[in-house]
Amino acid sequence: ITPRKYDVIHTSELGQNAGAITADAGDLTLNRRETRTSFTFRKVRRSPCNCIYPSVCDSQKEQRRQVQPSFPQDEMEASKLEQEYVHKVYEDIARHFSSTRHSPWPQIVEFLRSLPKGSIVADVGCGNGKYLGINEDLYMVGCDRSKNLVDICGEKNFHAFVCDALSVPIRSGSCDACISIAVIHHFSTAERRLATIRELVRLLRPGGMALIYVWAMEQEYKNQKSKYLKEKNGSKDKKEEISTGMAQRTISDQMPHSSSQDSACSDRLLNDSKDEGCDTKPVADSRLPVHTNRTSFHSQDLLVPWHLKGVTKKKGESVDTVSFPGGSKESQELNPVLHRYYHVFCEGELEAVCRSLDCVRVQKSYYDQGNWCVVLEKL
Repeated sequence: ITPRKYDVIHTSELGQNAGAITADAGDLTLNRRETRTSFTFRKVRRSPCNCIYPSVCDSQKEQRRQVQPSFPQDEMEASKLEQEYVHKVYEDIARHFSSTRHSPWPQIVEFLRSLPKGSIVADVGCGNGKYLGINEDLYMVGCDRSKNLVDICGEKNFHAFVCDALSVPIRSGSCDACISIAVIHHFSTAERRLATIRELVRLLRPGGMALIYVWAMEQEYKNQKSKYLKEKNGSKDKKEEISTGMAQRTISDQMPHSSSQDSACSDRLLNDSKDEGCDTKPVADSRLPVHTNRTSFHSQDLLVPWHLKGVTKKKGESVDTVSFPGGSKESQELNPVLHRYYHVFCEGELEAVCRSLDCVRVQKSYYDQGNWCVVLEKL
């Protein structure tokens, strides 16, 4: 308490009408301060801390440190990681995610409009169906692992069904074209990413085309910042993904900002990107760092936070709170944070993976606003 000799009080407190407070400034006066005593009440907690200050709470920081996921070491671990940090998250954020995905990307629209009339096209990982209605001259069908996103497609009267991108229940060679937009970067091993592309190619007839987009490690390319970085200070899409603030920076501080996997991957790409992809094995016990949104990437494999805000849940839907323990129930319900796994691709990596398949030819490879993109033709 700042030491001073006088307090400002109402004169009524000194007279007979003690406690009768008025709005009259003339009723104020100074009173000599007497002895003041401050009491601080504490209690002993006998259960894990769930206070509303997780970023400065030692107990909750320790809890987060213990459960931070590692790079997967085998197929089973990879599947479990994707289930927890991709599939489950998109089920929970489907409505909010859909509300931020309404503007089609121009070069994808151009690809779809360039296809011959009557072409059969599969959108593998269609999300909320943003591209299913771009060209009415095409027969388009979408599929996604998230039932809630597929339901949103149904509400828009689009044809879509639930499936895994590793196993699409469409007859081989039945599609004239396929698109995979922002999907393959959610698979956590090089083998699974290659298998996803192989499955995409299986759907195509000979001469069929596929367009693939993945998130790029290089968010600043040829001296130009991507839209993702430019929106750091706020834009019309600010609600899409909000910077995680102190809490997430604190988590990041506890983990490596880069891994030897990343440097090994980059070195390998420089040496033999023409023949093989970036298939370096993850380092044992290397924890996945948490990315700070709207900043450059410092690791190829990471968790990207999603702030779930202002979402009205449909009856029967459940929205989990934060992926890590900690934070009071009230604060989590107001501002839950979920984390999605990503493998961001370095330059040449996607093209190298595609070229490892004998049955395709890379027709085009380009960079589009923070994404690496290829157009494939099935031979």
